Amino acid sequence: MKRDTQLSRAGRAHHGTRSVNASVNRASTILAGTAHELYNRPDGTPLYGRFGTDSQNALRHALCEMQKADYCALAPSGLSAMTLTAIAEVKAGGHLLASDSLYGPTRMFLSDTVTRWGIDVEYYDPRIGAGIRDRLKQNTQLVFCESPGSLTFEVQDIPAITKAAAKVGARVMVDDTWSAGLNANMLDLGADYAAQSLTKYMGGHSDVIMGAVVARGDAARRLKDAEWRMGFNVSPDDAFLVLRGLRTLALRFEKSAATSLEIAQRLAEHSAVSAVIHPARPDHPDYAIYQRDFTAPAGVFAIEFPGWDIAQSERFLDALKIFGLGFSWGGYESLAVHCDPQLRRQFRSRRDGALIRLAIGLEDVEDLWADLEQAIKASA
Repeated sequence: MKRDTQLSRAGRAHHGTRSVNASVNRASTILAGTAHELYNRPDGTPLYGRFGTDSQNALRHALCEMQKADYCALAPSGLSAMTLTAIAEVKAGGHLLASDSLYGPTRMFLSDTVTRWGIDVEYYDPRIGAGIRDRLKQNTQLVFCESPGSLTFEVQDIPAITKAAAKVGARVMVDDTWSAGLNANMLDLGADYAAQSLTKYMGGHSDVIMGAVVARGDAARRLKDAEWRMGFNVSPDDAFLVLRGLRTLALRFEKSAATSLEIAQRLAEHSAVSAVIHPARPDHPDYAIYQRDFTAPAGVFAIEFPGWDIAQSERFLDALKIFGLGFSWGGYESLAVHCDPQLRRQFRSRRDGALIRLAIGLEDVEDLWADLEQAIKASA
């Protein structure tokens, strides 16, 4: 079945009902039909509302179908989805390797919380590839990747990393929010876990916060156990909203990506811009990996303005009229943020200027370009 057809059909088997969409069943208590069924529920019948009703289960099934996974855990935010993999895999005395390009709140969780569990957390250069073998230890339990990075957009060599990690028995987790699991399948590339913020492209309308992790085999079992023991839950209403977004995901994604490449090209030709950092451009340092592992681009990228300080970055952002100023992407609206105040890096190329991230929405390309042009002029 082709991708677009799959997106329209995934997760739509609803106990023989004729409704196109999964029902929103708000329930905490799920009554048993008999005393025997209290502890022996028939297949497909939830034990308790926390384990999911129609819309949550339909969303789980849809995401598993998309990525050929055995289990999907739903989490109340993208960040909580990232934390769940660490909860599933690490224990005291272990070692965790994390990409230096990680999303800031994930990095804080690893550095500030996981270390308190007696875990040694160490960061690596996201472009390390097969060289990660020299950083792995006999007690390495998890390698935590993000590809591409959400601010600096390094694309990691996931097959090389997973091959090296397997030799010491370490699991590999990838935050692939950039691709939304649509244009890359990190499980097929060898990762044990693929997590994403459903808040972004999947939800697509900036009105829901949620995350998901998918896995196969033994990793799927550990993921399910961790989800249940932590009590993670999402509301049936929110699950319905993400399912709604899933149906139009490909159309929105393609529009955003196409506009982003056009805007990126025009910015690359602008005299005020020193670099455009878009993984789908041939001038990106990791373009070969992108071509191998991804089937299409996404609509989020960064640009560098040489000589700009934070004050000039703020003047640029404040002058924007169509781009909103906000920390997300994947919605119908375009967004911009300056990255330097939040960048925390151990491995970082020197840069003399400002890094601005653009998340392209569904607006007309000419309107977006005019907005950027006038803001660049206003920032001078």
